[in-house]
Amino acid sequence: MIKSKLISKYRNISHGFFNKLGGYSDGIYKSLNCGTGSKDKKKNINQNLQKVCKKIICTKNKLILLNQIHSNKVFSIGKIPKKRPIGDALITSKNKFALGILTADCAPIFIYDPNMKIIAAIHSGWKGAYKKIVYKTINELKKKGSNIHDLIAVIGPCISKNNYEVKKDFLKKFINQNKKNKNFFYLNKKKIYFNLKEYIKNQLKDIGVKNIEIINKDTYLRKNNFFSYRRSIKNKYYDYGRNISVIMIK
Repeated sequence: MIKSKLISKYRNISHGFFNKLGGYSDGIYKSLNCGTGSKDKKKNINQNLQKVCKKIICTKNKLILLNQIHSNKVFSIGKIPKKRPIGDALITSKNKFALGILTADCAPIFIYDPNMKIIAAIHSGWKGAYKKIVYKTINELKKKGSNIHDLIAVIGPCISKNNYEVKKDFLKKFINQNKKNKNFFYLNKKKIYFNLKEYIKNQLKDIGVKNIEIINKDTYLRKNNFFSYRRSIKNKYYDYGRNISVIMIK
């Protein structure tokens, strides 16, 4: 489990970016697969989630997950939902409500307002970033009284620019949105690569967030022990596990 240096300063916050080690699953899901949408055994996934909850010190019924759809939909959580919200960001000011994000190359993002005592967890792949889910989440925080300058943002482990090859139409889509977006792409041996981390960081800075931390762990690299959608596709696996990132106000 990886912790943020910025958020770790606050003793009232429990959090962690988990890799794939230390769980109960086997095969291509070995071992801490928390992806309920995967084809892994449900028993193993539940045991893995229980283990995560033990680390975070929360009860499993208060671990709130999403049905993630690469959108810009944000949910404010005041009570435990009966069903998983369909969207890609969660906000709460409730104690003991653990917000969880599942990823396998996309970026998990934590936001904490130490003044208002409110947290947010965001799932942002390129689609969510393109749809400005970070902007929308922070706008919701502002509506709840947050001051931009108080916010702490942490971009968790995700795929690095060195392994995020994209097509020309992908590049064109982003440049059509904003010509400055070309700064987040680079060419290497006639191949195009996208820097998701820096793109998200730039969005945060554009909004006015100053306290930003990036966890520089590439989920694609096998040595870092994360589940990776792109690596699984390359290896021609039929499915893939998901990493979990969790944040909670104690």
